[in-house]
Amino acid sequence: MAVVIAALLPVFILIVLGALLRHSLMRLDTQWHGLERLTYFVLFPMLLIQTLVKADLSKVPVAGVGGALLLAALAMSLLCLALRPALARLDIDGPAFTSIFQGATRWQTYVALSVSANLYGDVGLALASVAMVAIIPLVNVFSVAVLAHYASPEKQSARAIVMTVIRNPLIWACVVGLVINIIHLPLPKIWHEVADALGRSSLAIGLLVTGAGLQIKGLLRPSLGATLGVAFKLVLMPVLALVLAARFGLSGDSLAIVAICAAVPTSPSAYVLARQMGGDAPLLAQIITLQTVLAAITMPITIALVA
Repeated sequence: MAVVIAALLPVFILIVLGALLRHSLMRLDTQWHGLERLTYFVLFPMLLIQTLVKADLSKVPVAGVGGALLLAALAMSLLCLALRPALARLDIDGPAFTSIFQGATRWQTYVALSVSANLYGDVGLALASVAMVAIIPLVNVFSVAVLAHYASPEKQSARAIVMTVIRNPLIWACVVGLVINIIHLPLPKIWHEVADALGRSSLAIGLLVTGAGLQIKGLLRPSLGATLGVAFKLVLMPVLALVLAARFGLSGDSLAIVAICAAVPTSPSAYVLARQMGGDAPLLAQIITLQTVLAAITMPITIALVA
């Protein structure tokens, strides 16, 4: 447990620092929007490409890790949809339901990659990147489709949903990195020097941006929807993922990576999508804040149980 907490501590210190900077040195939204776009479109994709380029995928259970997390995300998505009628009877409207759905299914990649790298080095980073390939397309398609059906003032066509997923730079980064790895494409030394420099900065900046997006007032009186979003993501999702991982025969580091990826809080990018498509953005901000704070407690417990 002490080792896990030591690995998590720098991650959450950076998140707290981001929150402090948001209310002191960098108060303008435009400052953080610029950093968010830089990380999302340049720094983070470069980290993923370089990680997958250098990874020895022959020595890691790619199918087991990716399969367990993919099926866990699918099961959680289907469970949320099955619970929609019951939630409606509890006065949770369509936009609020979409925020619970996103809060239960999406994952904070910056935290997952940081913790995986801190605990398991390059192998952990490679496995977490593989997990992204499995999860990101599915949760993006489901999130956009659910928002289009339950919240969006204008219903989105299937083509619009597909294009949203196709334009995701993280998906393309994973694809490019995997292709280069598989075909053993030689890259010049200057590529590795530049890519390593950009990649090293991505996680720290990403965690600062995560902290800047937290809504502290959401901690005071959590609503029913926020409570459900937290329970689904921090408790039920790890249980689903670990049960499936055990069925795939995973153990050791690979099982721990599944635990890390399943136990992280929801991505702040879900909030942006909710604002764009008519979801209950304030509720989602509350869910993300609660999850991020409580994950400092639940993640060490989840990881320590399998590490």
